[in-house]
Amino acid sequence: MINVEALFKISYGLYIVSSGDKKHGNGYISNTVFQVSSQPAKFAACCNKNNYTAGLIQKSGCFSVSVLHKDTSPEILGRFGYKSGKDLDKMEGMVIQYGETGVPVVMNETVAFLECKLIQTIDVGTHWMFIGELIQSEIIDDDKELLTYLYYRQVRKGAAPRNAPTYVDKSKPAEMKTQEVTKKYECSACGYIYDEAKEKIRFADLPDDWECPVCGSPKADFIEMK
Repeated sequence: MINVEALFKISYGLYIVSSGDKKHGNGYISNTVFQVSSQPAKFAACCNKNNYTAGLIQKSGCFSVSVLHKDTSPEILGRFGYKSGKDLDKMEGMVIQYGETGVPVVMNETVAFLECKLIQTIDVGTHWMFIGELIQSEIIDDDKELLTYLYYRQVRKGAAPRNAPTYVDKSKPAEMKTQEVTKKYECSACGYIYDEAKEKIRFADLPDDWECPVCGSPKADFIEMK
C-alpha cells in the first residue's frame, strides 16, 4: 500500500528552472532541484517530458535555478507553475539576467540563483532528470526566508501542477474534506482552495469572469468540496 501523504514528508524547496537564450527563454516551477555531488558541484533538476522548457534545456545544454523566497507572489507561481511557454512568453515583463552561458535567470522573488552546464540526461519515466555542473552561483537577498513546498501546501494551500513529479490527483469530490457551516471550493488545475469563511464572500456571488489567484483558471474549473 502507498500512502501518498507519506511522500509529502520528503523536504522540498520551490524554484524556477529556466533555459533558452535572449530570443527564446522559458521556465517552470520545480520542487525537485538538489545537489548530487560536491567536487565538482553538480545539481539535478527534474522536468516533465511534456514541458516546453525540457526541449530548451536539451537544445541549449544549460539551465538556471532561481531560488524563491517565502512571500513569492501568486502571479509568479501561476505564470511559471500553471501556464505553458507554448502559449505565452513567460519571460515578458520579468526581470531577467543572463548567465555566462547566455541562459536566462529569473530575478523576480529570487533569493539566490545557480547556473549549470548540462552534462547528463537521465530518463526517469514521465520526467527527464537533467544533471548540470555548476558554473556560477550568487546570493541576491540573504535576508529572505526560503519558500518550501511544505509551506506552499499547508499555509498557502497550493498544490503541484499536473506535470510535477509530486502531483496527486485530487479531482474526485469523494476525496475532499467536509465543511459544515461555510463552503470551500478547490481549483481543479492547481489545488488552490477558496474558503468562504476566510474570504467573507460566497463563491456563488463572485463574478463569472473571476479567476483563480494562483493559476488563472476560470471560476468554472472550481469544484465544491463535499
